[in-house]
Amino acid sequence: MPEARNVLGGALQCCCKNPLTGFYRDGHCQTGPDDIGQHTLCTQVTQEFLSFSYASGNDLSTPRPGFPGLKPGDKWCVCVARWKQALDAGMASPVVLEATHEKALEVVTMEDLLMHAAGTAQ
Repeated sequence: MPEARNVLGGALQCCCKNPLTGFYRDGHCQTGPDDIGQHTLCTQVTQEFLSFSYASGNDLSTPRPGFPGLKPGDKWCVCVARWKQALDAGMASPVVLEATHEKALEVVTMEDLLMHAAGTAQ
């Protein structure tokens, strides 16, 4: 299997291990055929993004078994389409480019990602 690439063309970096994120719960925004939602975008969630996500039917704040619940400042691999919805609504959270899978570019533009670039991955 070839090495996953990020939107900058380099090796896909870890998004976050605490809380442990990624569709495969390996800390990376990896994707594959089972990942229907394309959890390819590493974001540092904001309260605005969490509230928008909750209002859109995806509660990322409430702890559940196996999921600690997110708080502002946490990094998380989110569905790229959900982030795009938040972007279109003016609620996009910062993106960690080196930890965002290149497949995210099938849904969002590099320009949008650069405009919302955050610091580095953990």
